[in-house]
Formats: sequence, structure tokens, C-alpha cells
Amino acid sequence: MANNDLPPATPLDVRQGVTDAKDIAHPLRWGILGCGNISAQWVWCLQRVPGATTVAAAARDKDRAQAFADRHGIGTAYDSYADMVAAPDVDIVYVGTITRLHKEHTLLAIEAGKHVLCEKPLAVNADDAAEMYAAANAQGVMLQDAMWTRFFPAVEHARFAIGAGVIGEVSLVQSDFFDPIYTIQAGPLGFGAEATPTRVVATGRRAGGAIVEYGEGKVAVFTFPPFNSELAEVTEIVGSRGRITLQQPGHCPTGITIRVPPPGGVPSRYRTRNVPAPVQHFEYPLPGNVGMPTWFPNQHGFLYQAEAVHRCLAAGLTVCPQYDEAESIQAMRLLTQINAARFG
Repeated sequence: MANNDLPPATPLDVRQGVTDAKDIAHPLRWGILGCGNISAQWVWCLQRVPGATTVAAAARDKDRAQAFADRHGIGTAYDSYADMVAAPDVDIVYVGTITRLHKEHTLLAIEAGKHVLCEKPLAVNADDAAEMYAAANAQGVMLQDAMWTRFFPAVEHARFAIGAGVIGEVSLVQSDFFDPIYTIQAGPLGFGAEATPTRVVATGRRAGGAIVEYGEGKVAVFTFPPFNSELAEVTEIVGSRGRITLQQPGHCPTGITIRVPPPGGVPSRYRTRNVPAPVQHFEYPLPGNVGMPTWFPNQHGFLYQAEAVHRCLAAGLTVCPQYDEAESIQAMRLLTQINAARFG
């Protein structure tokens, strides 16, 4: 049963009472499939999860795998993905290869009976994602979409505030980022996991955008600026009573701002003689125990998802409630539609 007396940034799995917070110490032996920069950042975060041990790394080139293993203190390096996922000392596989190979590598690990956390986007299209989940369900293993955004304390706080009706009924979600999958996940965050897009209009190639209707009076506006641009990186969720802002960088935010008028007030300065709603701001600093060279912003926050995976597997769950199969598949369907409209 959900405990709403807990702090607003409490992880959803803990709030729901389906996991135990101390089970970040649940032992899991990780194998890393793909030895790129993002995989390295994931390993740095795993080093700070009490129950995690990274025991293997695999790349198509043995020298590259060995160099990665040596750099991160990993015991075994493989030049065969099949050999690594078959290893008896690997419990869970992190798939960090390029998107077009996610399905192949995830299915390889699942067929070997291993749990999988796969980088996003989970697959090239929704059909492939559905096939991956079906395989995991048949084997009774975890397949977790690595949408790490959903595990940040600021996002946990936003979800709680929306569910508690703090900003009233949500009517508009706005989000921007060069990688569409990050903006797309903001739709069900705002409107709820059960919300289904009813109309999608998308355009643009190098820079693009999409307008997504979620039924009468509910719209999401997603924009995809070029990678090399000073994008805003902000997610806003607007309701009948106020507004939530997940601050820059909105896909991995450490700050949340909530603007709600006092009781009896209205959420519009155009009806209050230009008096804005009071501002509540909350900061959630990054984990201080993760040592990581600077790369992309806030990668230390991989730790939040890693800890959730340990808690959920300790509880016998095969997906984390912060971003479950239904939401992941919905996002992949929407991404497939948007890409078809943008690129043909």
C-alpha cells in the first residue's frame, strides 16, 4: 500500500511498499555488454551500489574489452557477447551498445536466463520492444528500459505532486531535448501511464517537433532542437491549479519548481493584477559518492536507477514501477509514429 506520508522524492517502488529501501544491498553480479562511454559511466555508478559487483565486460574486440575491464577493476573480459551472457557468475546484463543492436543483444541475454537493463531507446521500433518484453516475461526475468530520468528525486517529486492533485488536472506538457525519447516520456509522466495518444502531428528532420493529443483538452508539445544548440532542456507540466517545472537539464533534473496560488486564488497573473503564484523550489543534489569524469550532465544520477533495480529484483519484481513495460511500450509506439512522420 502506498505511503503518502513519506517525503515527496521517495522512490516510487519504496512509496508503494513493494520494495525495501535497504535492498540496495541485494547482491547482483553485473556483466557489461558494450564498452563505450555510457557503459563506463554506468560502471562508475554501480561501484557505489552496496550490492553490486561488476564481474565481466564484453566487446567485439578483446583488446578493447580488456582495456575497459582493467580501467574499471572488472575481473573478466570477453570478445564474445554470447560467452559473457552464458557465464554462470553473471546475474544481470547491462546492454550499452548502439540502438539498432539492442534487440539482438537483449534477446541474447534473456535467452541465457539473465536479467537485462537496456539503454534507451529500448529498440528501433515498438514491435521490437514488444518482442523483447515478451521474451523476458516468458523467461521470468527483468527487462528494464534504462529511462534513468524517471528515477531522479526531482522527477519522483513531480510524479507525487501530480498524483496528489497539487497542480490540479493536467492539460499541457511541454518538453524539449535533442533525443526525442526523453521528451516523449514526459507525456505519460504528466497525464498518467494509462493516458493514450489520440492524435500525433510531427515534422522536421535536423530540428523537429511533435504535438500529441491525449484526448479532449490534453496536449503535449515536444520539440527536438539540434544537438549542437543552446537548448532549454526544461520540462513543464501545466494543470488547472498550477505548474511544475523540471529545471535544466530537464531529462536529468536536480531541481523542481512548483507554482500554485494560495487557496481561493487563480493560477494566472492575468487575473491577479500581474501577481504571480508563489514559488516553491526544491533542490536534490547529485549523489556525492560517485566519482566520475565530466562527460554529459548529471550522469552520476545513473545511481538512482541502479539502486531501484537492486531493490526491485530483491522483491521479485521484473520491472521497476517508475518506468514499467506499459509506459516503455507506449513511448516506443509514439517514437515510432513520430519518426515515421519526420523521416518517412
